[in-house]
Amino acid sequence: MEQNITVRVAHSGDVHYAKTITDEMEASAKARGTGIAKRSPEYIANKMEEGKAVIAHTKDGSWVGFCYIETWEGEYVANSGLIVSPAFRKSGVAKEIKRTIFNLSRQKYPNAKIFGLTTGLAVMKINSELGYEPVTYSELTQDEKFWAGCRSCVNYDILMSKDRKNCMCTAMLYDPADHYTPEETKENFEQKSKVFERLMSLKQRIFGNKEKEVRGAAKPKSLLHYFFWRVAAKRV
Repeated sequence: MEQNITVRVAHSGDVHYAKTITDEMEASAKARGTGIAKRSPEYIANKMEEGKAVIAHTKDGSWVGFCYIETWEGEYVANSGLIVSPAFRKSGVAKEIKRTIFNLSRQKYPNAKIFGLTTGLAVMKINSELGYEPVTYSELTQDEKFWAGCRSCVNYDILMSKDRKNCMCTAMLYDPADHYTPEETKENFEQKSKVFERLMSLKQRIFGNKEKEVRGAAKPKSLLHYFFWRVAAKRV
């Protein structure tokens, strides 16, 4: 990561970045052609004021990146809205933001399960280095407010057509009560990265073709589980 970039917990003095952040979130989602739950500048500003966000900026105050915390049912935490300014992508700042927001989540909610949904292999790699595992959607929060946040996503119809059991995103989870070490999850991701890449490509082909009714669309989810040692049940 570049030496002139600071990554820290956001506060009320950072609210002037909120509009820039939400504009980039929307632009990035459109450029990728994939979804992201839309958030207002007011919502992002509130997360900053609550100390439930991480921001990155240069020494001269230029915005670099952002991520925030959401909580569900008192048991689940999501590190959401990870976004990096185009000028600073591939600089390593995304990894540092993820690590900082993960540590903040563990500090604030030590017993909560931390999860995320992503369409990006790069984010999956970062998550695996923190100890996240790919999981089925059934292992995520079932709070209706969480899933309602997906309504602004371009893939929402796909999610609902699959009864919220599958979509373009891959689900990943860190369970503080039952998890592998970051070294294990990182190593396994590196070993299976080509498999994950093919499965995500398969999802694109299956779910991207809305004119065909594809039976067995849950196979990518099951295969993903298989390649992460979760064939029959959680380890004891």
